[in-house]
Amino acid sequence: MSTTSLVTLRPGARARRPLGTIDRPRRSVLLTALTAIILIYSLIPLVWLFINASKTQDDLFTTFGLWFGDEFALFDNIGRALTYDDGIFLRWFANTLLYVIVGAGGATLLAVLGGYALAKYDFPGKKAVFAVVIGAVAVPGTALAVPTFLMFSEMGLTNTPWSVIVPSLISPFGLYLMWTFASEAIPTELMEAARIDGASEFRIFWQVALRLLAPGMVTVLLFTMVATWNNYFLPLIMLRDPDWYPLIIGLNQWNAQAATAGGTAIFDLVLTGSLLTIVPLIIAFLFLQRFWQSGLAAGSVKE
Repeated sequence: MSTTSLVTLRPGARARRPLGTIDRPRRSVLLTALTAIILIYSLIPLVWLFINASKTQDDLFTTFGLWFGDEFALFDNIGRALTYDDGIFLRWFANTLLYVIVGAGGATLLAVLGGYALAKYDFPGKKAVFAVVIGAVAVPGTALAVPTFLMFSEMGLTNTPWSVIVPSLISPFGLYLMWTFASEAIPTELMEAARIDGASEFRIFWQVALRLLAPGMVTVLLFTMVATWNNYFLPLIMLRDPDWYPLIIGLNQWNAQAATAGGTAIFDLVLTGSLLTIVPLIIAFLFLQRFWQSGLAAGSVKE
């Protein structure tokens, strides 16, 4: 029965059009304008980076920042950035991939295991663990950088990849996110049915729970990947050997080269390297976007 059939109209009265429906929601001019402003605000830095990465060193200082220079030198800049200083940029890129694959991947795995166990099993001290996780989420990573450096220095692990990888394995926010996601995504009745059929706890997790946790896993993976990819302060204090620098530290070293005695300004290569640095993140978000969105929306509707 339609909504209009339940309403009795007075003689001469005009039926009002409903404000909006699920199939045809009401349009908001204000919301559209705010979304457009946010979109422009987000895209302008990317456009500026792409335009200036295509300029020569001279054009960077003689042309308008949001328009191309006299010469389109993007591909030439890319070639020079990849071969400058014996191809150190490729080494930094490989280091960043190592830190992301091992660090962010390991953090995602630990978050999935811990979140699943905390959501679906009862054990003594569970409330204390919850309080510790919530407290750890509130602590900024920079506050732990110096104590972590002192601890790793005593262990002799500074200036090694492990000094960046091991701290990246801990993600309190990822653990909390997987905890809340697993609580809603995995029905307890489904686990009980699997136990009645004789499935072990490992088989239940591997064949039943893991598939249901896939959207949350991708969400945590994206967050930890971006955090590790853009991690600046921890590698800055842990690493001294340029051969172990990630991209963000290496590009900062290129940028500071102009201020050193006898240093050569290579701002065009810095901008080109920055453009190459964000390309993998953009590709990852585009390919994993649908899993990420479904993971964020999980649990928002109660059945």
